[in-house]
Amino acid sequence: MEPVVNWNPREVSIWLEKKGHSKYSRLLTEDHCIDGRALLLINEADLKSPPISINVLGDIKRLMLDIRQLKVENRQTLLQLGFDPISLLTKPVCGAHVYGTQFRPDPFNFYDDIHMNHGSDVTATSSHSSEFEEDRRLKPEIWKALIAMGYLFTVTWITAFVMVIVHDRVPDMKKYPPLPDIFLDNVPYIPWAFHMCELTGTVLCFVWLAVLVFHKHRFILLRRFFALSGTVFLLRCITMIITSLSVPGIHLECKPRQKPAYLDDGNFLGEMVYKMQQAYVIWRGAGMSIQGVRTCGDYMFSGHTVALTMLNFFITEYTPRDIYLLHTFSWLLNMFGIFFILSGHEHYSIDVFIAFYITSRLFLYYHTLANNQALSNNVDSCRTRIWFPLFSFFESSCSCMVPNEYESLTEIAENLACSTYNNYLVIKSAIKTQILLLRALPSNQTVQINPTSLVGASAIRSRTPIVLIKKKDK
Repeated sequence: MEPVVNWNPREVSIWLEKKGHSKYSRLLTEDHCIDGRALLLINEADLKSPPISINVLGDIKRLMLDIRQLKVENRQTLLQLGFDPISLLTKPVCGAHVYGTQFRPDPFNFYDDIHMNHGSDVTATSSHSSEFEEDRRLKPEIWKALIAMGYLFTVTWITAFVMVIVHDRVPDMKKYPPLPDIFLDNVPYIPWAFHMCELTGTVLCFVWLAVLVFHKHRFILLRRFFALSGTVFLLRCITMIITSLSVPGIHLECKPRQKPAYLDDGNFLGEMVYKMQQAYVIWRGAGMSIQGVRTCGDYMFSGHTVALTMLNFFITEYTPRDIYLLHTFSWLLNMFGIFFILSGHEHYSIDVFIAFYITSRLFLYYHTLANNQALSNNVDSCRTRIWFPLFSFFESSCSCMVPNEYESLTEIAENLACSTYNNYLVIKSAIKTQILLLRALPSNQTVQINPTSLVGASAIRSRTPIVLIKKKDK
């Protein structure tokens, strides 16, 4: 059967007759030309009010129940496509007006809130209060982005330290030669290939930075990128330290590092300091050979493939779908980067495959959960809190899809200037008010300042002076 969005009035009529609403078939399909897209946009108010004007309450309720069920059955299509008042497809977003549509995170009624003007200018209106609109708006939550950055920072340090440990545990090449590998056994070693892989990763990184600069919801993107990257690399630390594979290429000079002469046996503290110094060298160079970093033993799984795949998926997810050249370019860099890793004989094929699979699956699982939180029930939410605690924390206030909205350089500069100036005025007003009130106090009175009022969100929003609470000595 054809998707509902492609139904013509005749197919809508068949559906109405099948559901037992045949007496309204002619009214809806012939008199008002209701097709599949219009059917998904109908709400109860439309059925009651002119020009449809159904007067039987029971018929309204039963027809609306079937229409809502149809919406639920097609919720993925609705979430991905949406409908605008001039019958163009777009994506419903949270707290944003897109061609006159507005999204409410409710599995049944999220399309019943769409209101359209019939004038020349298409706008959206809402009966919800300003407080509800404020709650639905996508908040940047910069503090969460900082926590996610700290999480990734910590994981990269752990990764660098684990790489030092596994390098010293690398198996002897004479005793443990390279394992059989379909790709490595049939593709000759290319000396410059690994450097090319890192250059492709650098290009992807610059593209991703450009997306972040211009994206309106950059801090949400940042926290997701930091959280996902940190989780994948933390998993990589576990797999690296559990099993040490033999070196994949005979060209690699891999052997445990020679300890300095001043490190005697049993000098645990000195050895830890030495390993931390080696870990800092790896961390400072981001584990890249073009930065002079050379490690062995970190084969299960490929960190370079993780970085390439993560950057590719974030670029293609948070750029408009019609920029085909950018998406194709990103995927080509991802695939060529993987090819260069294998051509440089730096990793086994299984390392690259597992890295790509884990990174892509984790990205898709995370975003599927994030985009469909409004449709989840209590059991799913409880399960998510147990198995994905980071997700539950970072996405607690974001229950819908993040729209790909961008700002120009002028808008970015204006927003930054306005934000800085407003914060300056609030702080200046608070300090000035405190000084004046402190000077006006008699000597026998003390001041108790409410700390939450100094930098609270309410004071910033209202732009009103801070109120001091005076308490007399008894």
